[in-house]
Amino acid sequence: MTLPTSNAPDDLPERPAVLLVDDDEVNLLLTAIALRERGFDIVEASSGERALELLGERAPDLIVLDAIMPGLDGFDTCRALRRLPGLEHAPVLMLTGLDDDASIDRAYEAGATDFFVKATQWSLLAGRLRYLLRSARTRRELERRKSELARAQDLARMGSFEWHRNDRRGLALSVEALRVCGFGAHEAVSLRRLLRMVPAEERRALMRALHACLRQTTVVALDVPFVLRDGRQRVVRVEAEPEFNEHGLGTGFTGIMQDVTDRRQAEDKIRHLANFDSLTGLPNRRQLIWRAERALEAARRLEHQSALLLIDLDRFKNINDTLGHGAGDDLLVEVARRLRACVRHSDQLLEGAVDAGGSRTHRALEAVGRLGGDEFVALLPEVTEDQDAERVARRMLESLRDPIFLGGQECFVTASVGVAIYPRDGQTVVDLLRNADVAMYSVKAQGKNATAIYSPHLAGRGREKLELESALFRAIERNEMVLHYQPKIDVRASKMVGAEALMRWQRGGKLVPPGDFIPLAEDTGLIVPLSEWALREAARQARVWQQQFGFGDSIAVNLPTHMFERSDLVEHIHQCATSFNVPHRSIRLEITEDNLMKELQSVIPALHRLNEIGVEIAIDDFGTGYSSLAYLTMLPISELKVDRGFVRDLGITPQSSAVVSAIIALARSLGLRVVAEGVETMRQMEVLHRLGCGVMQGFLFSRAVLPDELARWLEQTVVARKAPWIGAAAAEVESPVVTDIAAARRYR
Repeated sequence: MTLPTSNAPDDLPERPAVLLVDDDEVNLLLTAIALRERGFDIVEASSGERALELLGERAPDLIVLDAIMPGLDGFDTCRALRRLPGLEHAPVLMLTGLDDDASIDRAYEAGATDFFVKATQWSLLAGRLRYLLRSARTRRELERRKSELARAQDLARMGSFEWHRNDRRGLALSVEALRVCGFGAHEAVSLRRLLRMVPAEERRALMRALHACLRQTTVVALDVPFVLRDGRQRVVRVEAEPEFNEHGLGTGFTGIMQDVTDRRQAEDKIRHLANFDSLTGLPNRRQLIWRAERALEAARRLEHQSALLLIDLDRFKNINDTLGHGAGDDLLVEVARRLRACVRHSDQLLEGAVDAGGSRTHRALEAVGRLGGDEFVALLPEVTEDQDAERVARRMLESLRDPIFLGGQECFVTASVGVAIYPRDGQTVVDLLRNADVAMYSVKAQGKNATAIYSPHLAGRGREKLELESALFRAIERNEMVLHYQPKIDVRASKMVGAEALMRWQRGGKLVPPGDFIPLAEDTGLIVPLSEWALREAARQARVWQQQFGFGDSIAVNLPTHMFERSDLVEHIHQCATSFNVPHRSIRLEITEDNLMKELQSVIPALHRLNEIGVEIAIDDFGTGYSSLAYLTMLPISELKVDRGFVRDLGITPQSSAVVSAIIALARSLGLRVVAEGVETMRQMEVLHRLGCGVMQGFLFSRAVLPDELARWLEQTVVARKAPWIGAAAAEVESPVVTDIAAARRYR
């Protein structure tokens, strides 16, 4: 460390304050005048007693004392001022007319910084004073830096040490090093005593490192555990360098000791967080992949099989949605505990332990870990046959049969388990996880709460879904999407009063059922561009029908809930209407009741904006959700659609008639139109008509058809001037088209 030094007078105070003490009035006056002329501020004192009084009031930059004075002479004055606070190291120049060694020694013993023989060489005296001031300043800087270093070492819990083989002092520890080791500031500590504080195994390792340091001239850098006298356990970083004599022989060490306990604890915590799940304490994805890679390396080397089990909880979302995420976390913790008990689970595992261990240390890799969410993975490093993995999977399912109590409520949870075997089902961890996932989803598709081992035909199903997803991405640009329209009939007036647009996918000359591609579109986000396309196509068709036969009603388009959360929905509908020169009321938006109530607060603003531009809103599947009647009075809706589930049993069960009657009465009181969907028989139509519902749609009148077919159908009904579809409907209902009822449902 280099201290800043300077010999320039500019480093000194502009006019240093000097206390000049001399009993000779003439000499005092002459010396004071000479020093003032040379840039000093002089305070005069004619005796030692007066000097001490002045020093009690203010400390000068420098003190000049005459050695021989009556009363309190310069030597006694110097001793006295050294005892005053803040003057222990003040620069003191002793003026003496004697140049004998005894006087000089006496001046230094009294605490003087320097001496000067009295003379009239004022420039020489001024130079000596400036030298003393610079020396004092350098000394203060050194003291300050030393104090800062000691403070820094104390904050860093670091100290230095020296040990020399032939030195009688043996081990020398700094004050900070003594504090690190739990000793007092001036306590004598031998090397033997210090080493006894280190546990036996670590002590041997430290001694080996120190001996190797002397032999090979290397540097020691170790974290050593210490047990202090009060029983506290600390971790001390020891760094030491060897020292050698002129013959090249090692004579000892110098180095530092630092308490790194807090850092090591933080590192251990970070390492644990990086490798273990914070909720369940199980190995996380990173640790699982590392263990699985080591297990596969051992399996290749020893030519045995390994297995990965992917465990996914069934209907876990229901727990979160019903009881809250806190209960969901408690459930995951309990499931983790039960799954862990089904294998020879190992938590702590050093990353070098497997490679350095024997031929069977890979078995210590066996564990259950949390992959994420409600997915767990079990790693079996060595299995003899498939049945070994199946037995573990069944044991896990069995462990979940007992109820789990969450918030005082009894809950049951099941799981689906997919198994992949190395090397048959994959050569890498990624391959095994992917194939175990395929097997697990095959269990989900077949009813859950079971286990399945991967096989190639299961992957085929996944490829079919992937191909369907890829084709769906291209469906719009290839013009494969079409809209079919099902009319809404006012049976009293025997006329069509609107239509509902139902999306179909014409792929390879065949219609893909909505149930096959709509959920896929929602999962992939394609439902957004598909819905936007449906709105444009409905507006275009409204314009075509307007020109063909004066169509003035609305076409209903069913939209997913999150479309109403889009800020550009109103603008998009406005563009669709203006592009084809149709009024905004030509497009009616339908939203299912259950989806509406789930996202009510985020949907309400969009509903009001749409209502302001003339777009009407209908609630679909009314009666199947859990809507609040208070919200119905607040929402800008114009139509309720009675779910087909209530219509189906009309005329058969009185309960259905009672529910439909209540819905109709509610709608009338709120000024809303009621539409009954799924009307397939004359009996249903007659009951609805009797209950007061006049607008219906269903197979009794027409299935969902292409727009040209609907136009021809409408022309036939107009020519007949009555409702001839009723007579024709019987044959239609009796035909195989009845089996396509699910395909005729609205997309969701």
